[in-house]
Amino acid sequence: MEAEIDMAELGEKIVTVLKTIYDPEIPVDIYELGLIYDVFINEDREVKILMTLTTPNCPVAESLPMEVEDKVKSMKMIKDAEVEITFDPPWSQELMSEEAKLELGML
Repeated sequence: MEAEIDMAELGEKIVTVLKTIYDPEIPVDIYELGLIYDVFINEDREVKILMTLTTPNCPVAESLPMEVEDKVKSMKMIKDAEVEITFDPPWSQELMSEEAKLELGML
């Protein structure tokens, strides 16, 4: 039971880290933008993050996933992290949180 709580807590900590990473073109963090599709953590505390970019030719297509990987890897409770980029489904404004839409004046 304790391990499950740890995993949930770890998941929350990862989300907290993800919320410190911003898309350079939009003043909203990548989590609120809806760029993070899924976060998987196995028992060995290896993390796999499934994410997308606002566009396939996004200017930070190379650096943003690396930043996500590096920041998550640097967490002391994490053994390893890997980011997988997908464009299925493609990102759309519907994926943004209410908070992000409010921030961008879309509500």
